[in-house]
Amino acid sequence: MEPVVTVGLDGSPASLAAAHWAADEAERRKLTLRLLHAWPLLAPEQTRIPAEADQNYWANRIVHNARAELQAGHPGLSIVGDLVAEDAQDALLQAASESAMTVLGSRGLGAVGSYFLGDISMPVVARAERPVVLVRAETSEVGPPPAPRTAGSVVVALKLHGPCDDLLEFAFVTAAARGVPLRVVHGRSLPVNAYVPWGVDHDVTEEINQEAQKDLSQVLRPWREKFPGVEVADVIALESPAKAVVRAADGAGLLVVGRRKHRPLAPRVGPVAQAAAHHARCPVAVVPHD
Repeated sequence: MEPVVTVGLDGSPASLAAAHWAADEAERRKLTLRLLHAWPLLAPEQTRIPAEADQNYWANRIVHNARAELQAGHPGLSIVGDLVAEDAQDALLQAASESAMTVLGSRGLGAVGSYFLGDISMPVVARAERPVVLVRAETSEVGPPPAPRTAGSVVVALKLHGPCDDLLEFAFVTAAARGVPLRVVHGRSLPVNAYVPWGVDHDVTEEINQEAQKDLSQVLRPWREKFPGVEVADVIALESPAKAVVRAADGAGLLVVGRRKHRPLAPRVGPVAQAAAHHARCPVAVVPHD
């Protein structure tokens, strides 16, 4: 199957914001955009029936309206609609296995008003084998929600322990496609021996910082060579990785975090990805890696 960017639609403002973000990204990457709406009670298509008797009316309207709005803003983009008679979570996981990335609306820790959120979005993030992007829309009392930001740097959170090629490839490719700088952030909590009665021991923190900087430079060297056109800044933050990442994402266009694969018995999202999904104001890409 030809690579696509899939967005989950449910008629909510957050899912429409996700669709706009996905359309921009699909256009940058020269990929087809798939608009997916899943509803278990979807009936076989019928012809010549009045709208009031068509139980698929609202499902068709959700996809049709989104497609018309996106096509007007992206006349050259290939957009396909996909209505499936399945549970939303199952449909999204299947779509994620077939897509370059899957995009979902997100409301963070606020009130949940979307069918794809709450019980569905985080299990999809935890189980998907390919990147899932969560896009938040700020709702307002009057008018449609504003489209999510696409400007600003790409920020990627890096642990420096274990493989990270999938994570860095996604971050570098995305920054290159957007023509924006990439900020690589490594957060590291201080050990107990770094603390003294009057604060922290600066000799210990300096040693930790230098060691982390050396490791980070070594990891990034081949990627800088592979993507010479991407401006890269690396940041060492001696604090909780989750706090460091959320802080670094302020003002960013996209935050990229990793999630370990292969947790068949208890798929879960790690603390950094969890904090990013709930607290970052920009879109968050969760990239599974070994």
